[in-house]
Amino acid sequence: MKRKFVTNLALLLFLNLLIKPVYAFGIDVSVQNAVGSLQYGNFFILLNFSLIFSIILDLGIENFNRREIARHQHILDRYFSSLFPLKLILGAIYFVICTLIGYLLGWSVHEFTLLWVLLFNQFLASFILYLRSNLGGLHMFKIDSFLSVLDRFVVIVICGFLLLEPLTRKAFRIEWFVYAQTAAYLISAAIAFSVVFSKATSFKFQLNFKTNISFLRKSYPFALLTLFMAAYLRIDSVLLGKLLDDGKLQAGIYAQSFRIVEILSNYGYLFTIILLPIFSRMIKRKVSVEQLSKLSFLLLFVPAIVITMGCMFFSSEIVDILYNAHIPDSSRVFKILIFSFLGMCTTYIFGTLLTANGSLKELNIMALSAVILNLSLNLILIPRMGVYGAAITNVSTQVFTSLIQILLVVKLFKFQSNYSLIVRLLLFTGVLIFTGFLIRKSQWNWYYLFGLFLIIGGLLSFILRLFSFRSLFDILFSAETE
Repeated sequence: MKRKFVTNLALLLFLNLLIKPVYAFGIDVSVQNAVGSLQYGNFFILLNFSLIFSIILDLGIENFNRREIARHQHILDRYFSSLFPLKLILGAIYFVICTLIGYLLGWSVHEFTLLWVLLFNQFLASFILYLRSNLGGLHMFKIDSFLSVLDRFVVIVICGFLLLEPLTRKAFRIEWFVYAQTAAYLISAAIAFSVVFSKATSFKFQLNFKTNISFLRKSYPFALLTLFMAAYLRIDSVLLGKLLDDGKLQAGIYAQSFRIVEILSNYGYLFTIILLPIFSRMIKRKVSVEQLSKLSFLLLFVPAIVITMGCMFFSSEIVDILYNAHIPDSSRVFKILIFSFLGMCTTYIFGTLLTANGSLKELNIMALSAVILNLSLNLILIPRMGVYGAAITNVSTQVFTSLIQILLVVKLFKFQSNYSLIVRLLLFTGVLIFTGFLIRKSQWNWYYLFGLFLIIGGLLSFILRLFSFRSLFDILFSAETE
């Protein structure tokens, strides 16, 4: 089991490292450069709107199904037959709710046309995750890993051709990008359905209202938490579009910075794949999680500090190499927004620990408070500061949720205060800031300076005993400790 765990985790990380950067920085960036920030900004607003309410499509089904199939593989036929139609019903509800809210927001016919395709894409994405939960439950990890990146690979192929061909690049429209995603999701869904269908001995389209309502009643705290978190993470662009006269353009500028932060956070999220089962097992067996929490926090947070500071000092150069327009504004937004990455990394450790502990009431209260804080700050700052106000709000919300989660963990798990670690982290950050100012004065190419900054950060973390490769092996191999 130990070898199976490590090899499958390595495959998942490898495929994500291979495909997702190409998709994010090769295709997504090129699409925005081709269509312009105004057109992409409108797409970005509608996309985030569809993502905020996408929890309606799941309501905890994926996690529930993965866990139950893993425990009792013989129930695949029954669950596949009953949850499949439930997903279709939730899809219809999702479509109606988003359409009604979109109508109240006053979107145009053109925006609705694009929104409906995006809603269909979100339904397909959720359906693929549900099908993959069956594969994960059956321990078909290799197929699950390939399906996790297949849709992006298809988009890379389709849009790569359209963006490289001179004739189609000049005429490229955001709708082509959305349609390419639709085709990719349909292909992935068809393959995933075929694999699951082949593993089921029988499939009967049946809807058991009593069973489904009972399940949804148990899963609603998870769904509520996901909804709140999606709201305070993605509402910024929607509010930019409604509160500013040039809101679509501002949302496009915001998207240029948000994309970089999001791709960085995705790798932090992969880190939780290791932590959640480890924390859950240790809590169940009443084993102290304090040392593991410290190790995992440092392994994720220390590199995050180095990356955040590096991006802050070289924000202009990073944005300039990726985009064709609005470089000064985007670089200033990015210099602010990159600090959200630190908050996200904190959540990936302490939020995961609280989730493993079942502290959903506390997490939901925190998340609802974060939504209120985010809305309040956005309504105040966006009209006055525009896109910079949205960036400040995002960072403020992440700082708030990080502090609350740390306090909850200390309270619930009785962690001891480690003043030595706090001092070393502060010293580490201070030296990095000082180093950054010194390096910026050099006349070397910024590529070399950025690399030098990362190397200095890595060496400094070893000198201050914040990070070691041995810690990584401790976490990896503790996953199979009996």
